[in-house]
Amino acid sequence: MDKTFIKHPQTMRQTLFFLFFLISLTSFGQSDFFSRLADSAATLTRQHVKYDPQYFVIKYPGGDVPAGKGVCTDVVIRTYRKLGIDLQKEVHEDMKAHFSKYPRKWGMKATDKNIDHRRVLNLMTFFERKNAQLPITAKTSDYKPGDVVAWDLGGGITHIGVVVKRKSADGQRNLIVHNIGAGQVIEDGLFAFKIIGHYRYKK
Repeated sequence: MDKTFIKHPQTMRQTLFFLFFLISLTSFGQSDFFSRLADSAATLTRQHVKYDPQYFVIKYPGGDVPAGKGVCTDVVIRTYRKLGIDLQKEVHEDMKAHFSKYPRKWGMKATDKNIDHRRVLNLMTFFERKNAQLPITAKTSDYKPGDVVAWDLGGGITHIGVVVKRKSADGQRNLIVHNIGAGQVIEDGLFAFKIIGHYRYKK
């Protein structure tokens, strides 16, 4: 034990207080980020968007499909972009450096800045590679506002969305913002399908 603290208990108390303050500040910053991320997702529901899975050529970085179009992955991309995080760029750079780590489901032999970030399996792989993966559970309280959740819809179809602050009618679950065919909407769909991914990503 450091004898300095024995001789100077006031110093020890000040040091412990300072450490507690730093930990609290960091935790608040994390919480604040995901709170804003959830709000960002919720604002997307104000936009009229038609589900459109076609391939678009878009600019890079900061590219987006036409404002009135999109799929489930575009909800996640647009949510993060409102907070200054460009998943198009982040995913492309990681795929370019570690292409073999990503799925080959589409027969890709090279990266494609127009579509790579708009595929659920690629986003899942990216979040996992960034150590953003969280446990998949049946406990509603484990899914916090700002979390990203991925589902298996069956038949090889995957889906993804963002958990927001609003609660279900019975107050038991946080709602999600997603686009499963009816545009960017907020719904009670957290456990509607089999969850295959749960993430909390902050760059």
